Amino acid sequence: MLAEYAVRESRGRRYPEPAHSYRNDFQRDRDRIIHSRAFRRLEAKTQVFTRRYSDHFRNRLTHTIEVAQIARTIATQLNLNVDLVEALALVHDVGHPPFGHAGEQALDRAMREHGSFFGDTEIGFDHNLHALRIVEDFELRYPSFRGLNLTFEIREGIIKHSRDYDPAQYPELSEYLLNLRPPLEAQLIDLADEIAYNTADLDDGYEAHLLSLDQILDGIPIFAEFYGQANKQYPNALEKLKFNEALRHVLDRLVTDLIEHTGMQIAGAGIRSLEDVRALPNRLVLFSTEVEEERHGIKQFLHTNLYFSETLSPDKIDAERVIGELFEFWMANPESLPPSYQEKAREESLPRVICDYIAGMTDNFIHQQHVKHCGKNRVGSARKI
Repeated sequence: MLAEYAVRESRGRRYPEPAHSYRNDFQRDRDRIIHSRAFRRLEAKTQVFTRRYSDHFRNRLTHTIEVAQIARTIATQLNLNVDLVEALALVHDVGHPPFGHAGEQALDRAMREHGSFFGDTEIGFDHNLHALRIVEDFELRYPSFRGLNLTFEIREGIIKHSRDYDPAQYPELSEYLLNLRPPLEAQLIDLADEIAYNTADLDDGYEAHLLSLDQILDGIPIFAEFYGQANKQYPNALEKLKFNEALRHVLDRLVTDLIEHTGMQIAGAGIRSLEDVRALPNRLVLFSTEVEEERHGIKQFLHTNLYFSETLSPDKIDAERVIGELFEFWMANPESLPPSYQEKAREESLPRVICDYIAGMTDNFIHQQHVKHCGKNRVGSARKI
């Protein structure tokens, strides 16, 4: 049973297609995303930790799967369109480049240095806009059209799930109703994403011995509270198992609060339709004030103690160097780009084409390209490619 404010059917695809006999439009979108090359490449893209730490830590693909699981749970409880939510969760990170956020920052810097534009707007690298380019143009699987020909709702959610774009600055995106809020199915993806990576990064940081239990207990009061309960209930359990129990309760608290508070927001705003959701000046999917403070505290703790730690610094420096040097190489030697990208450079700006090429690479492939074109081996690695 879908809520009256849920997305019930699609506005359609850019290129009309006949309905499938047993899959709805959003189920077909989900399947197209899963079978895309961009989705498969997520398996070899860094989330936070490179593989020099362990193969057990999250990569972009495993993170995406966790986001989809959390998002489906939230959508089910709010009576939203679970098929749409699942497809949006699976596609939300396909625009990310290699090397995690360090790679994104390096590409952003390179694009700004070379004066990159989206239409008439000067921009750096935006992984949401890049994801839209992937699903609309780069994926080549069908003889009838370029891209995946996803529904309007998926394409709208790709660019609007985590931020609002100014219609005056992005006229090229006008078809995506930039002056209106996205459906609740898209709104919840951003916070499901944050729940997933906040809890997962605590887990991986602890497993990597970059975060100690004492650090986490001192820095995150809500975790300390749940750990104390676990320690009382299971006094003889291994520390890691008590850690897992506490983290599980943190995740459950975040998800439960988001469901309950969003439900209250919907009721309080008198929402009766999807049009009501779109017409509001603000988003409805929110944590309560108390849990929002806890969420912010976890995020701040991770930024201070993990993301900007000295231990991870060499990987970030390596990522920025590899991307920066390759970008400059292809700016000076565009004839070294693959033929398909050379052809694209006749129609689009060279910086944009180079950015597209680099952003699609996996961590391993970009290192291979760096050795090939820049003649330097990976920092801290004796492996020969």
